[in-house]
Amino acid sequence: MLAFAKDITEKDPRHPDEDNQSKLKDYMDYQRRLDHEKLIYHSLDHGKTYLQKTINDERGDAGKIKKYLRQAFPVSCTFADSGTLMLMLRKLINAHNESNSWYRLNAFYFSVVLDCMERFTRVYNRLVREAPEKALEYKISEGVEVDFDDWVRLYFHDLDFMVGKPLQQPHFTFRKRNQAVEEFVKKEQATGVSRGQAMESAREKFNIEPDAIKAVLGKPIDEKDLELLFTSAENPIYEYLYDINSDEGFLDGESLLDHAYFLGHQLKGLSFEEAETIVSDIEKLSKN
Repeated sequence: MLAFAKDITEKDPRHPDEDNQSKLKDYMDYQRRLDHEKLIYHSLDHGKTYLQKTINDERGDAGKIKKYLRQAFPVSCTFADSGTLMLMLRKLINAHNESNSWYRLNAFYFSVVLDCMERFTRVYNRLVREAPEKALEYKISEGVEVDFDDWVRLYFHDLDFMVGKPLQQPHFTFRKRNQAVEEFVKKEQATGVSRGQAMESAREKFNIEPDAIKAVLGKPIDEKDLELLFTSAENPIYEYLYDINSDEGFLDGESLLDHAYFLGHQLKGLSFEEAETIVSDIEKLSKN
């Protein structure tokens, strides 16, 4: 199984305050409708199927294949060709279907997942609107549209590999972080250092993973980057998210998972500017 920032096998998420707040209850009801395992599988399978079809149809026409990659894999095509992407997709699908282990993704694999999920959710949501019976066959969301922006915010650790690149969705919390990183890098470069040196300084300041730095700088991937590290499914890798006494918590008695859901119900469906206003108001209240 692929290991994201939160447990994709969780079928019945709950928030302790949802019975007292109707908007939060609606948000949690939406979360309970989602089958994350199926959403991820169909996203990857859709990406792999249409990539293979394009390779077959274009019969080695490199120009046409590259054009397709720019459309279907706008992030990951910057470091991988069609052959490498096919290999990565096969590895992702095989790992996702393995129930005895958790497979951790690096920045390159998260890039592929981001591309596949963004493209598939557009297709799926159109089916929900125009052919609901067909959408139900996927058994992904019980007939409601999938909020891709919300899903990424909950299940990705970050979008550090997108620093300096345009984001197609609000991705508020990640966009704010990326903006801060990019501003820092520009200031460093203004002192005369290279972008690579500036990103290395940013890595230390913002705790950015080396593979994300490599992706941002457009360096080619190697065999090590194509590895998916795994651990036993019995390893409680998500236990800390439920700890209400965690030192990483934001409020006393609030787990990291509860905080993520609470913030999610505040931000869902908002533009970046609207989200910025909401978060600013929350921060003001927390300081009082």
